[in-house]
Amino acid sequence: MNTIDNLLDNKGVPLEKQSFTWRELAGKPISKLDDDAFTRVRVILMNGVEADTLRLKHIGARLNKELRLPLAQVRRVEHHQMTAINWLLSADHSPLETTVAYEQVAIEVTAAVAQNEPDPYQAQTYRFGLLEDFDHLYRYSAMLDRLEGKDANTILQGYTDLVPGRPTSEHHRAPEDDLREHYSKDSAALITKLHAALITAAEYQTHDYYMNIGPLFADPVARALYAEIASVEEQHVTQYGSLQDPGESFLEKWLIHEAMEVYAYASCHAQEENPRIKGLWERFVDYELGHLNLACELFKQHQRRDPAEVLAGQLPAMIDFKSQRDFVRETLAQEVDLRAHGIDYVPKDQENQASLEYRARLNSAGVPANIVSAGYTWRPGSELNVKGEQP
Repeated sequence: MNTIDNLLDNKGVPLEKQSFTWRELAGKPISKLDDDAFTRVRVILMNGVEADTLRLKHIGARLNKELRLPLAQVRRVEHHQMTAINWLLSADHSPLETTVAYEQVAIEVTAAVAQNEPDPYQAQTYRFGLLEDFDHLYRYSAMLDRLEGKDANTILQGYTDLVPGRPTSEHHRAPEDDLREHYSKDSAALITKLHAALITAAEYQTHDYYMNIGPLFADPVARALYAEIASVEEQHVTQYGSLQDPGESFLEKWLIHEAMEVYAYASCHAQEENPRIKGLWERFVDYELGHLNLACELFKQHQRRDPAEVLAGQLPAMIDFKSQRDFVRETLAQEVDLRAHGIDYVPKDQENQASLEYRARLNSAGVPANIVSAGYTWRPGSELNVKGEQP
């Protein structure tokens, strides 16, 4: 893989040369204990990115007959990319351990994006959602301790704190309070567009995962907790999705998404320590450059516009895959009491009455997040405490 200085300078691997075998699709998984936690963070993130690109292309095919064949051709490759990535998660991850890993992705990646985002309002939105994911991690970690007797730090590897954030019981808002002001497609920085596509994809995957596995638990508190947090994740998808300019055409959004995929894979490749996985990221950077090149040609053909109008400029600074502990702690201390009122972020006492009423109805028969974490305080080895002992 050559260094990528400009998204439009490298054509990558042509689509017709992108292929897989079943052995490549269902290859050797990563190690839960021996691989660095950020290898798993990258795996989960890129699985979500590929899931979202499939979703976007299916919607585009329903709306654009002339694009159906190229969309189907790219989708097939990206489905196989998603398979190769998703199958990297090892079978010794329980669904709850994978859930803890999903929340680590949400916290660390969103925190990195918030610090790299030049638009103050968009950065504020990422910080706002970050504090909710932070609390979700705490609640699921309590559930992991309750159901499996496991310490969530086995997954987190000490990178991410385990303390409450903005209480999950206060995340539930009326729909009008989850919509955000979108960027302007004509003036927003390229990185702003890439960030919005990236975090929307990550949150959408989390929502779908919780909706799929939540009903599989026998424990009634676990079932209720997944239902509660899945509802918040739907709010997050609404929030982050609304950051994107609805005035962008489908082809414009396709361009942005392909550019985001190149950017995200390049970020993964630059920081991956596992040589085998690093090679996979390198391969997929080249594949995505091929997809981007095809999208650029279709953009010129159908819209009679130069892709540089959308994607010009150097590739932004890479996603910083590392512990964002200090930033998260600072954000928690300063912004935990912020609430949403329409598109604005306001002090807790100025929250919209519609959200207060909506929340009161949902919480009227008990709050699963509060039930599961009652008496739970994490400390190293706390999963070994005898029942009833205070950690």
